[in-house]
Amino acid sequence: MTIEDLQTICKKLKGVTEDIKWDDHLCFNVGEKMFLVTSPDTIPHSATFKVKDEDFDEYCSKKGFKPAPYLAKHKWVYLDDIKRLSKKQWENAIKTSYELIGSKLPVKLKKEFGLK
Repeated sequence: MTIEDLQTICKKLKGVTEDIKWDDHLCFNVGEKMFLVTSPDTIPHSATFKVKDEDFDEYCSKKGFKPAPYLAKHKWVYLDDIKRLSKKQWENAIKTSYELIGSKLPVKLKKEFGLK
């Protein structure tokens, strides 16, 4: 997997925007709220994303994962190398993070993006 592969997956989701935060992190957003943070300038490329509360401990027990600094209390995980997940696993992780973040958006935006 590459950053471009993650970009392609994210762009398939409705209402996704990208921006750079903290000088060098490529962030993917829905309704101006981050759901995936990547580090394209680091080798290997890393990423941070939100997971379901019930999946947090399981993710953190896997090789390469740990609770995300500053965001762990909100059930975000950090992955040290994006190549540790397959394309299918990334599609599921990104969709889940997108939906979890999107579920907190105002009703009008949720409706616009087709979120519950």
